[in-house]
Amino acid sequence: MKNFTTVLKIAPAFLLASSIMHAQDSLTKEKKIEEVVLIGYGKQKKSDLTGSITSVTAKDFNGGATSAGQLIQGKTPGVQITNNSGAPGSGTAIRIRGTASLNGNNSPLIVIDGVPQDFTGVNGAADPLSLINPNDIETFDILKDASATAIYGNRATNGVILITTKKGTSGKLKVNFSTVASLSTKMGNVDVLNGDEFRSFVNTYASDAYKAKLGTANTNWQDLIYQTAWGTDNNVAISGGIKGLPYRLSVGYNEQNGIVRTNSFKRTSLGLNLNPKFFDNHLSVNVSAKGTFTDNRFADGGVIKSATYFDPTQPVYSGNSNYGGYYEWLLNGGLNVNANANPLATLMAIRDVSSVTRGLGNVQLDYKFHFLPDLHFNVNAGYDYTKSEGQKQVDARYKSGFNDKGSSSIYSMEKKNKLLETYFNYVKNISAINTGVDITAGYSYQDFLTSIPGSINYKGNAPTQINNDFETRNTLISFYGRAIFTIANKYIISGSLRRDGSSRFFNGTRDNLWGNFPGVSVAWKLNEENFIKNISSISTLKLRAGWGKTGQQELPGLDANKPNNYPAFAAYNPSGAGAYYQFGEQYYYMFRPNIYNPYLTWETTTTKNIGLDYGFLNNRITGSIDLFRKDTEKLLVDSPIAAGDLSNHNLLNVGNMENKGIEGSITVVPIKNEKTTWEVSFNATHYKPVITNLLARADASFNIPVGGIEGGAGNTIQAHAVGYAPNAFWVYQQVYDNSGKPIDGAFVDRNNDGKIDVYDKYYYKSTTPDALLGFSTKLSVKNWDFGLSARAVLGNYVYNNASSNSSLQSASTNEYLQNVFYTAPEYQFKDANRAFSDIFVENASFFRLDNVNIGYNFGELFTKGSNLKVYAMAQNVFVITKYSGVDPEVFGGIDNGYYQSPRVYSLGFNFQF
Repeated sequence: MKNFTTVLKIAPAFLLASSIMHAQDSLTKEKKIEEVVLIGYGKQKKSDLTGSITSVTAKDFNGGATSAGQLIQGKTPGVQITNNSGAPGSGTAIRIRGTASLNGNNSPLIVIDGVPQDFTGVNGAADPLSLINPNDIETFDILKDASATAIYGNRATNGVILITTKKGTSGKLKVNFSTVASLSTKMGNVDVLNGDEFRSFVNTYASDAYKAKLGTANTNWQDLIYQTAWGTDNNVAISGGIKGLPYRLSVGYNEQNGIVRTNSFKRTSLGLNLNPKFFDNHLSVNVSAKGTFTDNRFADGGVIKSATYFDPTQPVYSGNSNYGGYYEWLLNGGLNVNANANPLATLMAIRDVSSVTRGLGNVQLDYKFHFLPDLHFNVNAGYDYTKSEGQKQVDARYKSGFNDKGSSSIYSMEKKNKLLETYFNYVKNISAINTGVDITAGYSYQDFLTSIPGSINYKGNAPTQINNDFETRNTLISFYGRAIFTIANKYIISGSLRRDGSSRFFNGTRDNLWGNFPGVSVAWKLNEENFIKNISSISTLKLRAGWGKTGQQELPGLDANKPNNYPAFAAYNPSGAGAYYQFGEQYYYMFRPNIYNPYLTWETTTTKNIGLDYGFLNNRITGSIDLFRKDTEKLLVDSPIAAGDLSNHNLLNVGNMENKGIEGSITVVPIKNEKTTWEVSFNATHYKPVITNLLARADASFNIPVGGIEGGAGNTIQAHAVGYAPNAFWVYQQVYDNSGKPIDGAFVDRNNDGKIDVYDKYYYKSTTPDALLGFSTKLSVKNWDFGLSARAVLGNYVYNNASSNSSLQSASTNEYLQNVFYTAPEYQFKDANRAFSDIFVENASFFRLDNVNIGYNFGELFTKGSNLKVYAMAQNVFVITKYSGVDPEVFGGIDNGYYQSPRVYSLGFNFQF
């Protein structure tokens, strides 16, 4: 990290020097079309924005992205995008300005071509956004503060991302074809002992009974499960206009093999956009239709852990036909069900596949009244349909399926998202008072239906378990309005109000059904004032301030793909499969009461924001700085409750949280002339969320444990507590000897009561980083272009569960041997509480070079208007970190069996005519 710090210190001075060297060139005036940004139910010139809104367009996207989130990773301040895993199709987790909820959803609302998306996932798809072809996306408009997001009401607490797909253009036919071939490799292996080291460890510390179990091999199980994976991404887009009908038709095929053997992802996509106008351009029609078809084969979720822990002194094959010929740990001549499975056998014996079909389309009509052209009427009707089917088969000879018949489970899922929105928009420039008016008023109806037929599990050909059918619906009805006044092109005032009704909080009455979400913001364009207007070096200088209130109605469900749509309503459900009641000799399904809370309502977050947008030297230096504060009330918490209710926990509105932060960005164009353009961008974000109240307590005397770990049944390593960040690590303070070596079972008696117990645990760090940094640069010289993008996350802490789960006890237990992390011989831990030591909470700050690319444009190589570009690219080039694990960027902050991000090398061609 030392070298990285030096780079950060030198970079600003270097950029400033470059700017001065090219000051004469930077003063060259250019005529530019004013950039327009989507603000939700309308658009606005970027120079007139009053809220904190960032726009990222296709020209600035990261290359080689296989999911939408990866396109803008590290590109904008305040937005943290973390890969869910390195598996193809796994997608990303997106956080805007940190977290605002404990048990509720912390993801932003995603709106694709005007259709808000469902927050819940899809069975058989790791990430719903992975079902969208990134090559069809034109822009991301990211609404970050509540004054901008309040127009989306009770789903906007975590920000809003407006995704716009590429449209057709009038004119003659254009064809664009691109193809990319890639190779992916692993970053490295978890640092466990090799065969010789493990033999020495066991021979030194274990009993004779375990020494006798050692083998003679030196097997690197991690090398066996990983592979060099290939991938291809091919896209064809046809655009143009036929008699005033602009169109764009796209077809894409993406196939990515995972670096873990047998893992693969295939996506075929179709896209059609039609954008005609009628009645002398008074009626604009936008038709958007997208279809995706994905096939997944998942690697078993435990295979990476098995490859980490399986005894390296044992061979891959047993020499007989038992268990498919693979070596497995036996107990008294039979299979040891407690032992780790042979990882190669796991991959060969389990076939876990899914197919997902998705269709997303909408028709948007915008009519400009003939008798009043300043008044528009907009109608948007959309439909989003997803159908998934999957099957997991386990060979009869495999350890977990050892029943002489094998097993099979079949599942399916169907999701329907219907939308109808209408709004009036009046835009008028009133010259008499030198004021522009933009007024919007509208109505929205959206309905989500999720249907999951009962899954069927088989042993051989006989069904052994049939889970209950699941169906749930959620409906949102909203009324909204916004008014924007631009006075003398200097002062801008914007106010919005949304009134939302959610069926989720219906409890038989209308008490908590409706909520109001207001927002107001102002901006002062200082560069239009006379005392600044004549300063030629100042191009843009705008001061912004905003206040708003938003909501959160996403609740933890039965699982990630089953939304909790009836939390306030008393109900009964059939008991789950295997939970029967006996009457005589017969077993029956019964009905059980669900937990519910009739007083439940949405979380509300109040955000204050003040910002400055700047541009100097004809906007050769541009950027922004924002200060913000978010205060969340009525936190939705799945909390422990006193005995006597339906369960020992329930969903409650029982907490408050505040989050203060600062973010900024700067873009410099040191060189820009006919042959050369060089652009450099940097952004930084810091925020600090703190829980201020929990169950009416204003101190940390009560906490809610979270963050399950391995190393004991039901153990957790994190907690929500007053005065600390969410998901703070709750651990013992390790004691060290004079040489700096940790002492086994020795922890600090923090409350000085003469004993070590749970009251000596303390809150040490959290998953919230101190700073997020992003850097990118683009250089074009004649026909050559070069670019790179990088990120740094400082103060990032990760619990290394692979290390904490390693000891002599874990190596020799349950009549089998398992490997250990390289620290085990050094620590020699035996104490049962070792897993809760703060020694395993590691500083995982990192600098990652995400993307490096170089390309050459051949120009009109074949026909006039044609173009051929060839480029090479490397992704995840290197990571600088002190973290002892493989990958320091682990979503959730607990590292055990994490599917590492691959290093990818690509060669691509883009041809258009």
